[in-house]
Amino acid sequence: MIGTYPWHLYAMSAIYIFAGIMHFVKPKVYLRIMPRYLPNHKAMVLWSGIAEILLGLGLCFPSTKNVAIVGIVTMLFVFLTVHFYMLSGEKAAAGIPKWILLIRIPLQFLLMYWAYHYYSL
Repeated sequence: MIGTYPWHLYAMSAIYIFAGIMHFVKPKVYLRIMPRYLPNHKAMVLWSGIAEILLGLGLCFPSTKNVAIVGIVTMLFVFLTVHFYMLSGEKAAAGIPKWILLIRIPLQFLLMYWAYHYYSL
């Protein structure tokens, strides 16, 4: 049964579900930003999309919410490798201005805090 949570938790859920779906709709966008030192880019993009969808769905159910939150915080921490990689050079930046790439680092920590904020609900 779906829990009764604040609307912004469901908004977070929708964001992760949408982001996960985009891995399948526009995989080239994600493939372009994968660090070269990571193996099997295509599989990693697809599996990370599945993870985002499942974790987003998991936020909606009392029995899985806290596990989903831990998964989201862990996933966001792991995704920092992509953000730092994108700062390593022009090609890795994929045409994104450096100032935007720099803003994404603290934003990632803000997203982690946002998710963790719901842990005790």
